[in-house]
Amino acid sequence: MIRVDLTILVAITLAICHTASASAEPASSRQAELMYLLKHDCGSCHGMRLEGGLGPALNPQQLQPLSIETLSMTILHGRPGTPMPPWKPFLSQEEAWWLASQLKQGIQP
Repeated sequence: MIRVDLTILVAITLAICHTASASAEPASSRQAELMYLLKHDCGSCHGMRLEGGLGPALNPQQLQPLSIETLSMTILHGRPGTPMPPWKPFLSQEEAWWLASQLKQGIQP
């Protein structure tokens, strides 16, 4: 009987999703909407300059240990037991990936 480690299965799934979504960058008009969302909606908890507040800071130093995959999954699914809500009803996987990569690069809204 072959036993598959759930961690390996999740990592493979995320790698496949990344490959499929990495090239799908939102249109420039949607990027502007996403940056507005980042500043106003995310900023309401993470601080208007994303330096922390109710939620942690979202700067490259703070996010360094986290992968883009982890960040995009957090954006989409939230963090149960915390005030971090799921944004999946409002964002596609590609948009969450794009936002996560912007945050990792330190791009401010």
